[in-house]
Amino acid sequence: MMKLNSVSALLLTALLFAVSNISAQQTVNIPDIPGYKTLKCDFHLHTVFSDGSVWPNLRVNEAVRDGLDVIAMTDHIDYEGFPELIARDYNKPYEIALQAAKDKGLIVINGGEISPRVSPYHNNAIFLKDVNKLPIDYMQETKKKFVMKENIRKEELMAPFLEAQSQGAFVFYNHPGYSWWDKKDTAIFTQFHRELFDKGMLRGVEVVNGRYNIIAHRMAEKYNLTMLGNSDAHGDIFYTYRNSHRPMTLVFAKEKSEAAVKEALINRRTAVYTDDNIIARLPEADALFKASLNISKESRDRNGEPIWIVSITNESSVPYRIRIRSEHNIENYPLGQLVLEPNQPRQVIIKELWNHPEQVKLQVDVFNIAISPDNHLETSIIINK
Repeated sequence: MMKLNSVSALLLTALLFAVSNISAQQTVNIPDIPGYKTLKCDFHLHTVFSDGSVWPNLRVNEAVRDGLDVIAMTDHIDYEGFPELIARDYNKPYEIALQAAKDKGLIVINGGEISPRVSPYHNNAIFLKDVNKLPIDYMQETKKKFVMKENIRKEELMAPFLEAQSQGAFVFYNHPGYSWWDKKDTAIFTQFHRELFDKGMLRGVEVVNGRYNIIAHRMAEKYNLTMLGNSDAHGDIFYTYRNSHRPMTLVFAKEKSEAAVKEALINRRTAVYTDDNIIARLPEADALFKASLNISKESRDRNGEPIWIVSITNESSVPYRIRIRSEHNIENYPLGQLVLEPNQPRQVIIKELWNHPEQVKLQVDVFNIAISPDNHLETSIIINK
């Protein structure tokens, strides 16, 4: 809890600065897919309770402004940025945010970041019941500095993961490959990670931590890990993403509830939305793209030539960069390439339909949906007579 007799000008300044940047709520429209609700989430956030510079309620205000459905409070369990002002209690960020989110339609999840500078490096544990129970015996000093013990035993590094497992947490690997890690151990998915994975403790990886990480994407593919995209925000998130939108984990959940979010994460039903790109496995990628489109068709006779005028409206916020191919000719678009901007209908004219087909199959390449580190989404759309 905060020590009221030690209110800092630094904290007040940070709070006022962040409040000044809370603007009108943004609309980020990502459609539901068949059978599931699409929830917009950020599972990696920091506050003044570790090395962040904002109070937990600001994380709620930012999330509501940005149209999120779910956030997780994940302060470092092994660092205290303001020990002279704030007593060590890593459940407090969640408690404060939960109260601030009341009646705002935002789900807040309790969590913490386990963050040694040696393998297994940084990992978030979310859906924790009591963050304070995660042991940090590998640390020597946590107050305003991060100093680990000189001779750390493996048991000390494993202990917080065992506790997280006992609490039923979902654990994911944060930002693999940061340059300040131990150069003596250049492996990214180490033997320690493999042990966590084999024991069912490690289930996900951040494919996006502010920016896209191809190493993490390959890791998710190789080990079949849940893919996440988070901000890892420490300061005011508005300024960082003022020209774009914050990265999001899209969770395809059976309903809007904490239990449904956890079930979807365990079963890897996620996608990542970063800049103008979607990263997802094929089933979710295909379903999301098709759910974004409203398609209608008009048949015409143009000077004796049968044509179909196909109107495509992208009802999502993602500007899809596509190429259309067909056994029939398509008018106006060299190489069949066009951009489906949000809420701007585009007309595709299919020419010379002399055989008056019952349907036309459009092969569609979606260049800004990655279904693997090396492949974009290839799908098809059937236009019926």
